[in-house]
Amino acid sequence: MTIPDSGFMMENGASCLPCTPEEEKKIVNDLRNESERNLKEGNLYFVISSRWFRRWERYVGMDADENVIGNQSSDSRHLNGASSVVAERPGPIDNSDIVQNGSDCDCKENEIQLRRMLMEGQDYVLVPQGVWEKLHEWYKGGPALPRKMILQGVYHRKFDVEVYPLRLKLIDSRDESQSIIWISRKASVAVLFQKVCALRGIEQDKARIWDYFNKQKHGQLFVSNKSVEESNLQMDQDILLEQVDGHHSSRFGMDSTGNELALVSLEPSRSSLTIAGGPTMSNGHSSGYRSNLYPGSSLSSGLNDIDDGFDAYNSVRKGEKGGLAGLQNLGNTCFMNSALQCLVHTPPLVEYFLKDYSDEINTENPLGMHGELALAFGELLRKLWSSGRIAIAPRAFKGKLARFAPQFSGYNQHDSQELLAFLLDGLHEDLNRVKQKPYIEMKDSDGRPDEEVAAECWRNHKARNDSVIVDVCQGQYKSTLVCPVCSKISITFDPFMYLSLPLPSTITRAMTVTVFSGDGNGLPLPYTVSVLKNGFCKDLLLALGTACCLKSDENLLLAEVYENKIYRYLDTPLEPLISIKDDEHIVAFRIQKKGMGKTKLVIFHRWQEKSTSDYLKSGAEIFGTPLVTYLGEGQPSGADIETAVSKVLSPFKRMYSSAKAHIGKENGFLSDGLDEQCSSSDVQPVENGEREGTSSMDLSILLLLTDDRVMNFKAFKKDTLFESGQIIRVVLDWTEKEQELYDASYLKDIPEVHKAGFTAKKTRQEAISLSSCLDAFLMEEPLGPDDMWYCPRCKEHRQAIKKLDLWMLPEIIVFHLKRFTYGRYLKNKIDTFVNFPIHNLDLSKYVMNKDGQTYVYELYAISNHYGGLGGGHYTAYAKLIDENRWYHFDDSHVSPVNESDIKTSAAYLLFYKRVRSEPKVEAGEASHSHSIS
Repeated sequence: MTIPDSGFMMENGASCLPCTPEEEKKIVNDLRNESERNLKEGNLYFVISSRWFRRWERYVGMDADENVIGNQSSDSRHLNGASSVVAERPGPIDNSDIVQNGSDCDCKENEIQLRRMLMEGQDYVLVPQGVWEKLHEWYKGGPALPRKMILQGVYHRKFDVEVYPLRLKLIDSRDESQSIIWISRKASVAVLFQKVCALRGIEQDKARIWDYFNKQKHGQLFVSNKSVEESNLQMDQDILLEQVDGHHSSRFGMDSTGNELALVSLEPSRSSLTIAGGPTMSNGHSSGYRSNLYPGSSLSSGLNDIDDGFDAYNSVRKGEKGGLAGLQNLGNTCFMNSALQCLVHTPPLVEYFLKDYSDEINTENPLGMHGELALAFGELLRKLWSSGRIAIAPRAFKGKLARFAPQFSGYNQHDSQELLAFLLDGLHEDLNRVKQKPYIEMKDSDGRPDEEVAAECWRNHKARNDSVIVDVCQGQYKSTLVCPVCSKISITFDPFMYLSLPLPSTITRAMTVTVFSGDGNGLPLPYTVSVLKNGFCKDLLLALGTACCLKSDENLLLAEVYENKIYRYLDTPLEPLISIKDDEHIVAFRIQKKGMGKTKLVIFHRWQEKSTSDYLKSGAEIFGTPLVTYLGEGQPSGADIETAVSKVLSPFKRMYSSAKAHIGKENGFLSDGLDEQCSSSDVQPVENGEREGTSSMDLSILLLLTDDRVMNFKAFKKDTLFESGQIIRVVLDWTEKEQELYDASYLKDIPEVHKAGFTAKKTRQEAISLSSCLDAFLMEEPLGPDDMWYCPRCKEHRQAIKKLDLWMLPEIIVFHLKRFTYGRYLKNKIDTFVNFPIHNLDLSKYVMNKDGQTYVYELYAISNHYGGLGGGHYTAYAKLIDENRWYHFDDSHVSPVNESDIKTSAAYLLFYKRVRSEPKVEAGEASHSHSIS
């Protein structure tokens, strides 16, 4: 069934729709709710481009108040001057911007691949199968991108849609051919065997499949119910197929050097877990260990994997230092590698995990990972400190991480701070010395001295939480809440493991906007202005108005141009600027104030090779930037449209071609802008496949009514009347003759908002200090409306005033610079350079607990984030304390770096260690002589 296009403007304003927007919204909401009630593995969901889905949401009025794109859409129109806004119906579902195959919908479903690094909410949305079927029934389009729901996690189970299935490269040793296997991470190895054997035409009992990571045999895969994720197979890695005699047992493995060895299954020892022994490294630390696992415990799984390209039980080569091994990127795992390098270079943790910590493994803690995460981290740390410079592939650790923290499964980029927070918390619970946590009822401060309340809160916390993480990484801050109604004061003392510092809001952003004349008074010009990054559209309009010398009787109309059409109008003053991405194309139209609010005219451009009988169809190519103007008072006619189009186009006229303007046939309509030439004849309907005369003007450009998608066309006459207050859309057909008369280059290739580079620059002209970020964190502020506090005196939820103060600082303190800002659909990054000290960071003045101690810290590690969102990259800087030298850890690559080069605008997480000895110089960057405990 072909759905009539609602955006097409009938002369009587009527349209035919299968459902009203309200009906569509209700149907979709009901289907979504039904899907939520019936969650189970295997349910189908479909990926839809956010760009299209947001248009549909605006059309049906879904969550209009929360829509960060703006409360009024690009396709809105005022009906009869009323204040209500109705968005136009979107066109066919268009997923071309999120698939690698572009707009080619003819390829097979299994050949259509999603672009990598897409973010849910920002780039795509997921809808249940029933919703997709309804949307496709109403709108057609595609391509369809079905994905299955899987159940993830071990102790914290959650449903998730597997947007990116596992992609494996199958190498057939018989003919060296290569094939691609797509399989769910949760599929069993048995299913993998079925796929491989069916694809390569081999009997299953004659097939031997190897984990062929990095083109090395790491282990043979056997038919079992074990999932491919538990087998540590990674995105885009190789697997090797060999054909063997079906009677041969073929139960052989190989070490990382390719030597065959028997895989012997050992019965776990009945003794408790011990971690000890092993060779000694050059710095005196123990580098290896043996593990006697708990009988029947899941701890036995995955700890003996020889899959990291390194044998952890071999000693480091003589003369090589530990701590200089890189971590291989397993597919967008640079965020994990960066955070891990910072943690494995944290001196107290290195000392702890290189010793025997088996007695502190807590396998009974329901909040932990039964000790498996701590063991996996300890194993990885030992490998990194005992491998010299051999890069490690942390596949076993990533497998544990994915099982216990499903949010980090898959192969999308994540946030190194989020990983750090989970890892510190998970390690704490796995190493918690408290086996049975007592119930403790918290008391109010009730005016007692802060010292008494703080000590009581810390004792209560330690009674339930006692681990090396608490000893080393946890501090305490004072939280004060004041009720704005009754002035009730509530004081609590809470633990923290890191401090998330906001960046002050005095940060600017350069934005380029192309300004067009809506009255035909000049050519378009791009203007680059500087605005606050967290500002609003009103700030951009003010800066633009100053730059282009906007007159007092003029206004600017902002719009985003996408695919040669106006995607949205930015006509809400408080629209946040973070909703405008750097790669978007933003234009502004100078409009007379007296004309604003009347009938809006949007002019599209279409290229025609020559006049044909099918000019009412959508085969021609849309090009250039649409032009926007307003028609005069009263009910506009076809003649008014012609006059307005001619006026707006007049600045593009080529001066040297003016003589040719009178050569055209009398079936054109455009003139040099004189009204009297617009009144001689009407636009005639098309008959017998020929273009009738449209006016007696001197151009042959055809003017047709169209819709917002420029897909349907209709001729009109000069005396045709249109309803006032509508959006009228017309299309101009350009041929070579019009190209000679008008310079269309001004309509093409408008600049992006900002051309951003990938490399982080030391933009010290915008530098802010770490202390100013800390001041902003400790600033008094009201709670948000979604974070109300229940006042025990008022017995009501109140928007209380909150004040944080530092009470006690830990040995290791981590500062998280909040470079990312989040919206409903958008995520933005602040690249401002933060000037942080490397030596002698004195935090004593911030500590309220005046215990006579000094709190001076030394920087020892940095997690960096380079580039933009989605396509960014994480690295780390870490200092080897023993040799007092900094190194750059970029996944597998490790190289020395000068201390003067580690301060960049990419710094994201800052790791400091407390200096136990008193520095002999004043705070600054001068002294390197003090010792670190």
